[in-house]
Amino acid sequence: MTRFAAPIAEQIWDMKYRLKEADGTPIDRSIEDTWRRIARATASVEADPEVWEDRFFAALEDFRFLPAGRITAGAGTDRSVTLFNCFVMGTIPDTMAGIFDGLKEAALTMQQGGGIGYDFSTIRPKGAGVKGVAADASGPLSFMDVWDSMCRTIMSAGSRRGAMMATMRCDHPDIEDFITAKSDKARLRNFNVSVLVTDAFMEAVKADGPWELVFGDKVYRTIRARDLWNRIMRSTYDYAEPGVIFIDRINQMNNLAYCETIAATNPCGEQPLPPYGACLLGSINLARLVTEPFTDGAGIDEAELDDLVATAVRMMDNVVDASRFPLPQQEAEARAKRRIGLGVTGLADALLMIGLRYGSDEAARQTERWLHRIARAAYLASARIASEKGSFPLYDADKFLASGSLVHMDDDVKDAIREHGIRNALLTSIAPTGTISLYAGNVSSGIEPVFAFAYTRKVLQKDGTKTEEEVVDYAVQMWRDRFGDAALPDHFVNAQTLQPMDHVKMQAAAQKWVDSSISKTINCPEDIGFEAFKDVYMEAYETGCKGCTTYRPNDVTGSVLTVAEEKPKAPEVVSSTGAEPRTPHGDVVYISEPLDRPQQLEGQTYKLKWPDSDHAIYLTINDIVLNGHRRPFEIFINSKNMEHFAWTVALTRMISAVFRRGGDVSFVVEELKAVFDPRGGAWMQGKYIPSILAAIGGVIERHLISIGFIEGEGLGLKSDPQADVVNFNGARAKACTACGSYETRMVEGCMTCLSCGFSKCG
Repeated sequence: MTRFAAPIAEQIWDMKYRLKEADGTPIDRSIEDTWRRIARATASVEADPEVWEDRFFAALEDFRFLPAGRITAGAGTDRSVTLFNCFVMGTIPDTMAGIFDGLKEAALTMQQGGGIGYDFSTIRPKGAGVKGVAADASGPLSFMDVWDSMCRTIMSAGSRRGAMMATMRCDHPDIEDFITAKSDKARLRNFNVSVLVTDAFMEAVKADGPWELVFGDKVYRTIRARDLWNRIMRSTYDYAEPGVIFIDRINQMNNLAYCETIAATNPCGEQPLPPYGACLLGSINLARLVTEPFTDGAGIDEAELDDLVATAVRMMDNVVDASRFPLPQQEAEARAKRRIGLGVTGLADALLMIGLRYGSDEAARQTERWLHRIARAAYLASARIASEKGSFPLYDADKFLASGSLVHMDDDVKDAIREHGIRNALLTSIAPTGTISLYAGNVSSGIEPVFAFAYTRKVLQKDGTKTEEEVVDYAVQMWRDRFGDAALPDHFVNAQTLQPMDHVKMQAAAQKWVDSSISKTINCPEDIGFEAFKDVYMEAYETGCKGCTTYRPNDVTGSVLTVAEEKPKAPEVVSSTGAEPRTPHGDVVYISEPLDRPQQLEGQTYKLKWPDSDHAIYLTINDIVLNGHRRPFEIFINSKNMEHFAWTVALTRMISAVFRRGGDVSFVVEELKAVFDPRGGAWMQGKYIPSILAAIGGVIERHLISIGFIEGEGLGLKSDPQADVVNFNGARAKACTACGSYETRMVEGCMTCLSCGFSKCG
């Protein structure tokens, strides 16, 4: 009997969380080994580790408590990685040296897998004078471009790294450029961006008053607040960014307002953090805790919930001591405040299982009750740990108990804190759980609604064959197991049928008992009017949310996953040149990881003699056979001319990597053939070849023709087929950058692949 509720869950575990040797040999032989590894690592700092290891294992068992991905993958290994998900970097000084010191710190943090946030409001605006040099400042956006380039370099060095969040205050003189920066498709691809919106600004918007853009003591210009608000709204309406962070509310409600000021968040927004702030994440799987589902007696055993929360808090507190940190400042900050972010996943499934419609008033009330119960249990558990191990070092009883999120806490909880102190400064957060939700059996993600009741994914096997499997929502599968083909009840709703205000209602209900913040995407229909769209943000502000992120499918953002009743036809590929849509060559498949290389491959070696060159270039192209068809697998480019060494090695690696990813790779030919050398080309066999790279492209083209991969000269694709994809029914879709499937959706502010679990936000 497998512990996994769905095939995709086991595949995600094997691909992302299973500990393996460097050669891919599994160390974790089973999911129980993974749970045991995590339990042992988190119990290692206890005075009685064996007892706590068993308790921690019991919490992990059957996916009841889900530590975030970095803990699940990294705990108990010898890898030099951090177990913390979220970092906000230090305040950026407004000096060239300080800015590039910050860039170095960001690179070191991303290298270990952390997602980072930065406030760029501290950098002087474009055109401001720079003392000591006869120049004007280039502004914060120019330095964001540098950060973006760094992130791209770090990611290209190996496995996927953390994403980045950039924030800017609504009164910074460059805020208008910041708002529209990502309308350029080539810019800031590795950033999420959010505007820090103040209460004063929101009041000015409502009053249609003036708004000053300032830096330091200088007012650069005055604009209408409502004009700036409309510009923010128009950009997110069209491009899904920037997000909006209600920064004053965050600071007012912060338990640590007496010793820190927050100006940035982690990439998905659920964790507002001070300079060098760090937080780790974990989720209670509510879907696994429902008893007697689909009956009048369905519910969650609150005593079991309390016990699970208490164990999870202790595990997460131990991670603070067990984790590595990229920077000493991050370690000092984490241990001084011992922040943790315990949240939930499977909320929508749990609501379905007890008979409530997501977005209804009763579902909102039940959500608030469950989150209240979790907050109570978390704070009481932290107080008990404090009585044993001590409070977090910066704890001040009077100031802590007077903080915004403690004001409405139950008296018995405040009494326990007053008596024992508290171990962790902040305890609750609702994070993106896209991948770990798949791993837990495709439960609904975080506090999001069920996205799709079921969909079909294609899985490429190691031998090159493809299989199809149905991926079913956890609650839907439970319904099927009990009632067979009986129609789903009316209260079963998904993200496609909900109104935006239903989302806001649920986010606001959860926020009351979450001391940090919530990662949540409010899905809006494509045809929502602009004024109605703006109302969503105003409602989020008025109902107590700490931020707001929306997603409206359109020509720019792409569409969310299309759920179809009929089997889809092969997707068409649209050339970026504007040519008519073309069917990809053969049966195109994109692979999520390189295929294993067989011991032997067949291939050809070609000699290329470039005129006026002392040495020839030799190209060896080896092929692999998949489904009876021959396709290129790798290339080797060699020359005795040492001046060619660097670029031939680079081409060898890059082209081979493209070949091994699968799909129609003939666009490589056209890209190389289009390269012109400004020093001039050469005549070869009666044709003018514009560069030596174009000549290499020609050799590759002849090889692809010879093996039947393309039909003839000039018939390769003109662009990467993953660049712009139209699915079978004409709705826009974006291909997953990891596996190439067209099953991506917006989850808590991050595009996430339902097929392989990839998300740029981790």
